Amino acid sequence: MAGRTVLIANPSADVYGSDLQLVESVGALSGAGYRVLVTVPAEGPLTDRLRERGAEVLLVDYPVLRKAHLAPARLIGLAGAAIAALPRLISLIRVTAPDALYVNTVTLPWWLLAGRLSRVPTVCHVHEAEEPTSRLVGRALFAPLRLADRLILVSRTALAAIGRAARTGRTTVIYNGVPEPGEPFRPVEPGLPVRAVCVGRLSERKAPHVAVEAVALLRARGYDLHLELVGTVFAGNEAYEQRLRERAAQPDLAGAISFAGYCSPIWPRLAAAQLAIQPSRNESLGNAVIEAQYALRPVVATGVSGHLETIVDGQTGVLVPPDDPEALAAAVARLIDDPALAARIAEAAQASARQKFSVQRYADELAAVFAEVTR
Repeated sequence: MAGRTVLIANPSADVYGSDLQLVESVGALSGAGYRVLVTVPAEGPLTDRLRERGAEVLLVDYPVLRKAHLAPARLIGLAGAAIAALPRLISLIRVTAPDALYVNTVTLPWWLLAGRLSRVPTVCHVHEAEEPTSRLVGRALFAPLRLADRLILVSRTALAAIGRAARTGRTTVIYNGVPEPGEPFRPVEPGLPVRAVCVGRLSERKAPHVAVEAVALLRARGYDLHLELVGTVFAGNEAYEQRLRERAAQPDLAGAISFAGYCSPIWPRLAAAQLAIQPSRNESLGNAVIEAQYALRPVVATGVSGHLETIVDGQTGVLVPPDDPEALAAAVARLIDDPALAARIAEAAQASARQKFSVQRYADELAAVFAEVTR
C-alpha cells in the first residue's frame, strides 16, 4: 500500500478504551504501508503514542457530540459549531488528499459529512454503540452512520445497537486487539486484605458506585476487602466523583476504597489485585475485562451485552445483573471463598482472551478492510 494515505479523525487526545484502540489501528495501518495522518482537537497523552506508532498528528479544532448535547438548547449550539467547522474539515481533506477517511467514533458525524461531500471513501469505527436510552438518542447517534461507506463494529452488541444504520455488505465486526502485558503474570497469591480493582471512567454508566456498595456489604459480613478505583471523570462530571469520595469516607468503608486516578499501563494495578470488578450498566465490549483476563485475575462483571462477548458465566468469569450490589457481593464472596474456582476461571479466561483479542489478528482484519476500501 505504498503511497496510500489514511486520514483519521479522533474526538480527543485522551487514552481510554477507543483511544487506545486507535493506537493499535495506527500500528496496523502503518505496518501495512499506509501513510497515516491523525487529527485531534488538541495535544494530550495520546498524541505521543500515535507518533511512536508512525502517525503524523494534526491539531484541528472541531466539536464532539456528547450525550449532554442531546438537550434541544445544546443541540442548537452544537449544530452551529459543526456548521462552522465543516469548511475547515473539507479543506483539510482536500489538502491532505487521503485515499480513505477513517472516523474513529460515532461522535464526529460532521467528519462523515465532510468525507461524503469530498467524495473520499469513509470508514467509521463504532466503539460506543450501547443500546440507546431512547429512540431520540439512537437516531441522533446512529443516523449519520449512513454517510459512511463502511462501518467497523467492535462487537455483535454494537452491530445490534445501530440497527438500520447497518446495511448488508458495508459492516464488519472486528473485535478489539488488546496488547498483552510485557511480562507473564503469576497466578493470584492469597493474602489479606483481599484486593479488588475496578478500572474505567468514574461515571454513572460505568457504575463504580455499585462496586463500592458491594464492598460495604462484604465488609459488614466480615470480609477484609479493599477496592481500588482506577479512572477519572469526564470534565463536568466532578460531582459524581465527589459523591464516591464522600461515600468511601463513611465509617463502614473507611480505609477500604482508594482512588488511583488514571493509570497507564494498567498492569501494575492488576498485579496488585486478586480479582477485578466491572459493574458497567452497558458496554459495547470492554477492554478492561480482557486486560484482567490476560493478567490471570478472575473477573466479576455485569451480564450486559458487551460482557457476554468476553465472558462465559462460570467459565471465564462470573456475571451478575447490573445495579445489584447484593448479587455483586455474592459473586465476589464466591471467588474469595473458593480459590480453586477463581484460579480455574482465571486460566480459562486468559486462554480465551489470547485467542479472540490478539493484536495480530486485529491488525490483519483491519488492514484487509482498508485494502478493500482503497482498492
